[in-house]
Parts: sequence; C-alpha cells; structure tokens
Amino acid sequence: MPIERMLAQATVTDLEVAVSWYTGLFGRQPDARPMDGLAEWHLAATFGVQVWAEPGRAGHSTVVLDEADLDGRAAELDRAGIEHPGPEHATSSRILRLADPDGNRIVFTG
Repeated sequence: MPIERMLAQATVTDLEVAVSWYTGLFGRQPDARPMDGLAEWHLAATFGVQVWAEPGRAGHSTVVLDEADLDGRAAELDRAGIEHPGPEHATSSRILRLADPDGNRIVFTG
C-alpha cells in the first residue's frame, strides 16, 4: 500500500504562541485543527506541517522545506517580523535556517 501524504511535525510548548509564529512563517492561518493541541498547514496536496503541543518533547524537531526563492522567503520573514540570519551557502545549495519560539529548527533549502 503506497504512502500518499506526509506531514512534518514540530512539537511545541504553547500551541497558540506557535500558531501565531507559524502563521507568520507561512503567511496564513492553519488549514486545519483536527484535534485539541494540533494545527496543520497544508502546503500542497500531498504534504504539510503539523504543530503539536506536547511540552515535554517541545523544541527538538527539525522541518526542512524546499524553497525556490530563498531571498524572497527571507524578505517575507522580515515583513512578518521573524528573525533569521539570512540565506547562506551550504555544500551544494543555499539554506535559510531559523528557529521557532521553542527552538525547533526550520530549514528552507534552495
């Protein structure tokens, strides 16, 4: 049976603080709140990001997202008031690293 959808998950302490931050990150409110403690952004038909409130595990997640325009993404983050170091060169591509309020790592690659 083939897997048809993937949701990356970042575990957070306070869901409402995280929803506010990820709303700035993605430029829109969550697409779904399927249960208490969970918010989802559906970034395409087959993938997305979940933010899950579980304080004991918070801050240890990494989410990697491919981005066609890292400079444009950095400008959007600036407008949203999200701190970041700017795009940087990696071995074979450029990346834009940032952290959510709990310290979860978000990496845009391009």
